[in-house]
Amino acid sequence: MIRINRQTDYAVRVVLALAEHETNTRMSSRVIQSNMHIPVSFMPRIVSQLANNGLVKTYAGRDGGLELARPPAQISIQEVVEAFEGPILLSGCIQGKDEDNYPFHNNCHVRTKWGRIQVAMLREMAAINFADLAKEAKTNPLETIIPMVHQ
Repeated sequence: MIRINRQTDYAVRVVLALAEHETNTRMSSRVIQSNMHIPVSFMPRIVSQLANNGLVKTYAGRDGGLELARPPAQISIQEVVEAFEGPILLSGCIQGKDEDNYPFHNNCHVRTKWGRIQVAMLREMAAINFADLAKEAKTNPLETIIPMVHQ
Protein backbone atom coordinates (compact mmCIF):
# COMPACT_ATOMS: atom_id res chain seq x y z
CA MET A 1 0.00 0.00 0.00
CA ILE A 2 1.24 3.47 -0.87
CA ARG A 3 0.54 5.68 2.09
CA ILE A 4 1.84 8.94 3.50
CA ASN A 5 3.17 8.70 7.04
CA ARG A 6 1.31 10.04 10.04
CA GLN A 7 3.67 12.99 10.50
CA THR A 8 2.92 14.13 6.94
CA ASP A 9 -0.81 13.88 7.58
CA TYR A 10 -0.40 15.99 10.72
CA ALA A 11 1.68 18.54 8.80
CA VAL A 12 -1.12 18.93 6.26
CA ARG A 13 -3.51 19.53 9.17
CA VAL A 14 -1.22 22.23 10.62
CA VAL A 15 -1.08 24.09 7.31
CA LEU A 16 -4.84 23.69 6.88
CA ALA A 17 -5.50 25.09 10.36
CA LEU A 18 -3.44 28.16 9.50
CA ALA A 19 -5.11 28.48 6.08
CA GLU A 20 -8.55 28.55 7.69
CA HIS A 21 -7.67 31.87 9.33
CA GLU A 22 -6.99 35.25 7.82
CA THR A 23 -3.63 35.79 6.16
CA ASN A 24 -0.94 37.02 8.56
CA THR A 25 -2.86 35.65 11.54
CA ARG A 26 -0.74 33.88 14.13
CA MET A 27 -1.95 30.81 15.94
CA SER A 28 -0.30 29.06 18.84
CA SER A 29 1.01 25.61 18.11
CA ARG A 30 -0.85 24.41 21.20
CA VAL A 31 -4.20 25.56 19.78
CA ILE A 32 -3.46 23.95 16.41
CA GLN A 33 -2.29 20.75 18.09
CA SER A 34 -5.47 20.57 20.14
CA ASN A 35 -7.90 21.54 17.35
CA MET A 36 -6.34 19.17 14.82
CA HIS A 37 -5.88 16.26 17.26
CA ILE A 38 -2.13 16.08 16.79
CA PRO A 39 -0.15 14.30 19.52
CA VAL A 40 1.96 16.72 21.54
CA SER A 41 5.13 14.75 20.79
CA PHE A 42 4.77 15.34 17.03
CA MET A 43 4.13 19.07 17.06
CA PRO A 44 7.68 20.45 17.58
CA ARG A 45 9.13 18.29 14.79
CA ILE A 46 6.31 19.17 12.41
CA VAL A 47 6.60 22.91 13.08
CA SER A 48 10.38 22.77 12.70
CA GLN A 49 10.20 20.92 9.40
CA LEU A 50 7.46 23.20 8.03
CA ALA A 51 9.57 26.24 8.99
CA ASN A 52 12.76 24.76 7.52
CA ASN A 53 10.92 24.20 4.24
CA GLY A 54 9.65 27.78 4.12
CA LEU A 55 6.00 26.89 4.62
CA VAL A 56 5.42 28.55 8.00
CA LYS A 57 7.00 31.32 10.02
CA THR A 58 7.46 30.91 13.76
CA TYR A 59 7.45 33.63 16.40
CA ALA A 60 8.58 33.20 19.99
CA GLY A 61 7.19 34.87 23.05
CA ARG A 62 3.83 35.74 24.53
CA ASP A 63 2.45 37.06 21.23
CA GLY A 64 4.25 34.40 19.21
CA GLY A 65 2.90 31.48 17.30
CA LEU A 66 2.79 30.27 13.75
CA GLU A 67 1.64 31.79 10.50
CA LEU A 68 1.84 30.72 6.88
CA ALA A 69 4.93 31.96 5.07
CA ARG A 70 2.86 32.62 1.93
CA PRO A 71 -0.82 33.02 1.14
CA PRO A 72 -2.63 29.65 1.32
CA ALA A 73 -3.45 29.78 -2.40
CA GLN A 74 0.30 29.64 -3.07
CA ILE A 75 0.94 26.49 -1.00
CA SER A 76 0.10 23.15 -2.58
CA ILE A 77 -0.50 19.87 -0.85
CA GLN A 78 2.38 18.51 -2.96
CA GLU A 79 4.79 20.95 -1.29
CA VAL A 80 3.79 19.83 2.18
CA VAL A 81 3.89 16.13 1.33
CA GLU A 82 7.30 16.41 -0.32
CA ALA A 83 8.64 18.44 2.62
CA PHE A 84 8.03 15.37 4.80
CA GLU A 85 8.20 12.42 2.40
CA GLY A 86 10.80 13.66 -0.08
CA PRO A 87 10.26 13.49 -3.82
CA ILE A 88 7.30 11.34 -4.78
CA LEU A 89 8.31 8.38 -6.94
CA LEU A 90 5.89 5.53 -7.62
CA SER A 91 8.41 3.11 -9.08
CA GLY A 92 12.15 2.89 -9.53
CA CYS A 93 11.73 2.19 -13.22
CA ILE A 94 10.49 5.77 -13.79
CA GLN A 95 13.99 7.05 -13.05
CA GLY A 96 15.54 4.81 -15.67
CA LYS A 97 18.68 4.22 -13.65
CA ASP A 98 19.85 1.79 -11.01
CA GLU A 99 19.78 4.15 -8.01
CA ASP A 100 17.72 1.84 -5.81
CA ASN A 101 19.01 -1.46 -7.22
CA TYR A 102 15.87 -1.71 -9.30
CA PRO A 103 16.45 -4.89 -11.33
CA PHE A 104 14.53 -3.75 -14.43
CA HIS A 105 16.01 -0.27 -14.75
CA ASN A 106 16.98 -0.82 -18.41
CA ASN A 107 13.97 -2.93 -19.35
CA CYS A 108 10.89 -1.81 -17.42
CA HIS A 109 7.87 -2.65 -19.56
CA VAL A 110 5.48 -0.60 -17.43
CA ARG A 111 7.65 2.54 -17.28
CA THR A 112 5.34 4.59 -19.51
CA LYS A 113 2.26 3.58 -17.51
CA TRP A 114 3.92 4.32 -14.17
CA GLY A 115 5.10 7.61 -15.64
CA ARG A 116 1.57 8.59 -16.72
CA ILE A 117 0.20 7.77 -13.26
CA GLN A 118 3.07 9.68 -11.62
CA VAL A 119 2.47 12.77 -13.77
CA ALA A 120 -1.29 12.69 -13.13
CA MET A 121 -0.83 12.33 -9.37
CA LEU A 122 1.75 15.12 -9.14
CA ARG A 123 -0.37 17.40 -11.34
CA GLU A 124 -3.38 16.84 -9.08
CA MET A 125 -1.36 17.35 -5.89
CA ALA A 126 0.16 20.57 -7.28
CA ALA A 127 -3.31 21.84 -8.19
CA ILE A 128 -4.67 21.41 -4.66
CA ASN A 129 -3.88 24.52 -2.66
CA PHE A 130 -4.66 25.30 0.94
CA ALA A 131 -7.01 28.19 0.18
CA ASP A 132 -9.27 25.75 -1.66
CA LEU A 133 -8.87 23.13 1.07
CA ALA A 134 -9.81 25.66 3.75
CA LYS A 135 -12.87 26.77 1.78
CA GLU A 136 -13.93 23.17 1.26
CA ALA A 137 -13.39 22.33 4.94
CA LYS A 138 -15.79 25.13 5.89
CA THR A 139 -18.50 24.18 3.40
CA ASN A 140 -18.37 20.36 3.28
CA PRO A 141 -18.86 18.23 6.36
CA LEU A 142 -16.26 15.50 6.69
CA GLU A 143 -18.90 12.78 6.28
CA THR A 144 -19.47 13.82 2.65
CA ILE A 145 -15.76 13.63 1.81
CA ILE A 146 -14.69 10.34 3.46
CA PRO A 147 -16.90 7.96 1.40
CA MET A 148 -15.20 9.13 -1.82
CA VAL A 149 -11.99 7.47 -0.64
CA HIS A 150 -13.58 4.04 -0.42
CA GLN A 151 -15.29 4.01 -3.83
